[in-house]
Amino acid sequence: MSKLNFISPFFIVSNIDDSVKFYVNKLGFEVWYTGPDDSPFWAMVGRGAVSIMLKAIADDIKPVPNHTRHEWARWDAYISTEDPDALFEEYSLAGATFRQPILDDGDGLRGFEVMDADGYVLFFGRPKA
Repeated sequence: MSKLNFISPFFIVSNIDDSVKFYVNKLGFEVWYTGPDDSPFWAMVGRGAVSIMLKAIADDIKPVPNHTRHEWARWDAYISTEDPDALFEEYSLAGATFRQPILDDGDGLRGFEVMDADGYVLFFGRPKA
């Protein structure tokens, strides 16, 4: 069976520049690609094996984060990390705003939630030890 290497969520965003700045400045991601060169509307940002694709399509096509469709759809992405406490501290120092602070939740996970510039919710965590 062939090995799968990673998955990259694809988020529709309002403004590509604002979205890229959020991921770079608040979450420590790197810009892997933006394009096209003359008028960028698409980007891929990443950190380690984690990547997220961002695309601004048109002014009338807005982001639709999962939680805006149903309260039980808490996240748009689950990002596994070995040490959610250390990552929470790193992001706190970078000025990230948390939708949920670091905690052990009722689903058996330890982690926290961050809301990006377009309202997408990313959970960073791991199963409780």
